[in-house]
Amino acid sequence: MEPLATALWYAASGVPVLPLHTGGGGGRCSCRRPHCDRPGKHPRWHPRLITAGLHQATTDPDQVVRWWTAWPRANVGLRTGVTVDVCDVDTPVGLRLLSALVDDAAVPAVRTGSGGLHLYFAATGAPNRVRVLPGVDWRGKDGYVVAPPSIHANGRRYRWIRHGPAPDCPSELISLVMPPPRPHPRSCATRPGTPRPHSTTRRSGSGRRRWGSATTRSTGRRAAWAGWPPPGTSVSTRSPTRSPTPPAPPASGRTRQRARSARA
Repeated sequence: MEPLATALWYAASGVPVLPLHTGGGGGRCSCRRPHCDRPGKHPRWHPRLITAGLHQATTDPDQVVRWWTAWPRANVGLRTGVTVDVCDVDTPVGLRLLSALVDDAAVPAVRTGSGGLHLYFAATGAPNRVRVLPGVDWRGKDGYVVAPPSIHANGRRYRWIRHGPAPDCPSELISLVMPPPRPHPRSCATRPGTPRPHSTTRRSGSGRRRWGSATTRSTGRRAAWAGWPPPGTSVSTRSPTRSPTPPAPPASGRTRQRARSARA
């Protein structure tokens, strides 16, 4: 099938598509940059057609026709995390480790231009992950893959080797793909028996602050939100009932002489 017909078929299946640059063999890319670091894999760009790459992937057939009319040989990119996720296997070691977890004979698969495998599963909601296993990456939410009949930078085509509906991801693989849950921040205010920070501002009759301030008050609040102090300690936010007594001024020489005379 031609790239346009294939892109329309993917879109009709509910998988958002986007046009990618095309590999030209020998590591070349249709973007014509001399040192392209992702030949044949990065999104096309045009000020009136596509400016946001992955985020403009669509299932709208009219938009797909406009893109491939402008670039008839564009590679086909599929956005993952919407309908399908893709397990990207690049090494024989990775495939062997993955086969211990997944019956890959029942999973739709693509042979990539570099000789690796793309295994298609129903979308899991998982994000992109690198090195799920040695030589194995995961393309999920906000990711994309290059799909057949695209051309790799080495000149070889991506091709389907197994067809069928994308199955659910096995639980053994899900446990590797899903990131661990974030620990909930501990807070002074949530620990039993710990009083909430409160204002320590006191004012004298003249309206001036005598002890405590907004700085003291906000510091107590920050300590609670940040989970500080550690368990077993506390933050005192009470203010004294009166202002501290200022130190006496240093005595002059004449004052010290009168004091010695009085003691004598």
